[in-house]
Amino acid sequence: MPNQIIAIEEHFTSPHLRKVIAPRTGPIQALLDEMGGQRIKDMDEAGIDVAVLSENNPAAHNLDPEASVALAKASNDFLYEQIQANPKRFKGFAALPLPDPKAAADELERGVTKLGLLGAMIMGTSKGQFIDDKKFWPVFERAAKLDVPVYIHPSPVKPALVEAFFKEHGAGLQGSPLGFGLETLTHTFRLITSGLLDQYPTLRIVVGHLGETAPFTLWRTDHNLAKVMKLPKSFSDYYKTHFWLTTSGAFSNSALACAIAEMGIERIMFAVDWPYINNALGTKWLKAAPISYTDRALIFEGNAKKLLKI
Repeated sequence: MPNQIIAIEEHFTSPHLRKVIAPRTGPIQALLDEMGGQRIKDMDEAGIDVAVLSENNPAAHNLDPEASVALAKASNDFLYEQIQANPKRFKGFAALPLPDPKAAADELERGVTKLGLLGAMIMGTSKGQFIDDKKFWPVFERAAKLDVPVYIHPSPVKPALVEAFFKEHGAGLQGSPLGFGLETLTHTFRLITSGLLDQYPTLRIVVGHLGETAPFTLWRTDHNLAKVMKLPKSFSDYYKTHFWLTTSGAFSNSALACAIAEMGIERIMFAVDWPYINNALGTKWLKAAPISYTDRALIFEGNAKKLLKI
């Protein structure tokens, strides 16, 4: 086994954002609020040594600009305090005030250079707007300059899509069973077709859930997109150059095999998506997955250490 197991999509709710984004109670929210005993206990029982923490969805994405800036800063300061209190167990991704893109870029820089955070977790759309829009490009410019990755996390699909796609199926399909994946797959593919990666050729992007089916569909997207849209490089070239995938909430041997075959073992990292998924479910699965010792060590530890400079 590797020397360490590092999980890089593990969530919390800061007390500053609690009343705004999580005015609810329940067992999942109680775990998101918990930054000590139960969180560490769950990590220990699963054999996870390091958790890279990120503010829970939607973080500060859907607030007015002034509140977003203040609460993203407060969230990152809180995360810094938790890391300082438990530096061997916790690392973190910055929350960004996307409603003010210039302030978001500055907060990313503060998070990385002053607080020691490892990049940013972007919780999908901001007020329903995809962040391939050029007004958000200063965030990606700063990430490229700082040489840190941006992790694109799902957000709920727009109300119009809920009405069109899921109305007759209640809440069952519109979240993590299908809707979240559609939102993130669309989001990440739009980053490519927007020209963003031509503008910032060193930008690195992380996507959870083994790419939200992207590895499975790359050939078809590549082949058919080339007929209607001329990009400087092939679509799959962009994806395989700029994207890394994590296992968060996608503990499937066949999906893992597809992701490795398309992306290469160096582009796959371990994550759980705690507390929505049980830590032990993730580590037990990957320890038994039909891959080599060397590949398992890269997924559990080596690739994250290299990308995140841990």
